[in-house]
Amino acid sequence: MLDTVKNAPVNGLDLAALGEVIEAIQADSSKGIVGFDVVTRWKGQTRSETTVTGFNIAGERVQRSHKIVADEPFELLGADTAPNPQELLMAAFNACITVGYVAGASLKGINLDSLEIRTKGELDLRGFLGLSDDVAPGYQNVDYEVVIKGDGSAADFEEIHQTVMKTSPNYFNMSRPIKMNGTLSVG
Repeated sequence: MLDTVKNAPVNGLDLAALGEVIEAIQADSSKGIVGFDVVTRWKGQTRSETTVTGFNIAGERVQRSHKIVADEPFELLGADTAPNPQELLMAAFNACITVGYVAGASLKGINLDSLEIRTKGELDLRGFLGLSDDVAPGYQNVDYEVVIKGDGSAADFEEIHQTVMKTSPNYFNMSRPIKMNGTLSVG
């Protein structure tokens, strides 16, 4: 597909660089292995700060420095200083699929005018608070709407939409169970 696209950036993406990444991974699948990790520390009340210090790609560590803050709203006993974990979960989902829509459009040579993803979910606090074993502590459904505008056809955008649902890591992560391997260290 990259052979049919110009080397000029589309929607700010360097398609030549993307092509090089794809070719490198096709030649050596180990270059496509990416590992992410974060450390979250409690900062009092319901506030936490997560630090990102880097990630691994193709067996090499790439240093980064970012901080993500979370808190609960006043009504859920927080100080409302930052988005809560549920909002961050939705933001992470939206950000991930945004990359998919932009990349998909760019690969097709479609210039985007706008892209907005609206996501919402409802959960029952009785599950989180342990008040009922019959109530799940999380979402039963998450609804999202993609509002996209650009010089592509409706069929182009539908194809991109289907590809995003097939290839997005966070769509995959949120649409099916993930085995969680937790340990506890008391110190």
